[in-house]
Amino acid sequence: TRPDRCPLGPGGGRRDQAPRRAAHRPHAEVGRDEHHRYEISPEGVLSIMPPPGYAHAIIATRLMVWLAQGGVPADRIAQAVGLRIPGRLGGVGGRIPDLVVWSKAQADGVWLPVADVLLAVEILSPGSEGIDTVTKHNEYAAAGIPQYWVVDQDPAQTVTMHRLDGDHYTVRATMPLDRKSTRL
Repeated sequence: TRPDRCPLGPGGGRRDQAPRRAAHRPHAEVGRDEHHRYEISPEGVLSIMPPPGYAHAIIATRLMVWLAQGGVPADRIAQAVGLRIPGRLGGVGGRIPDLVVWSKAQADGVWLPVADVLLAVEILSPGSEGIDTVTKHNEYAAAGIPQYWVVDQDPAQTVTMHRLDGDHYTVRATMPLDRKSTRL
């Protein structure tokens, strides 16, 4: 991607701006490219991905409905909201988990802090396995997000639930989407 075409906006520390390392184009122009999703690691590595497909969106919707039915207030669950991800070496990146659950409602913004995040969920798509199961796994753990779920688009829609243990995640459970526990 050319620097003048990067849809991530300037970072000035405000909630409505992209992280500082991604300063190329105003935030207002982020939505102009509906054919890609852009994320940046705390080290400044830009990831460009296609938008989620229909099956991916249905899995995210099923999870949202399930969490709401389990008692999580609707204003604490969101799909595809940007998170500011602090890195181990002081950098700040921007990731867009497929689903986020917070401990309390958040003020409106595009790039939200991770301080109140209880759970980040990534739904695997063709080509996203490495970034979702290794890169984001490590970044979310370093950011202190207490739980990280990875959902496979296999026929069972297998959910692997990770819980933060010190500075890394350990697998708490692996099960089909329709059998998961409602406890966070």
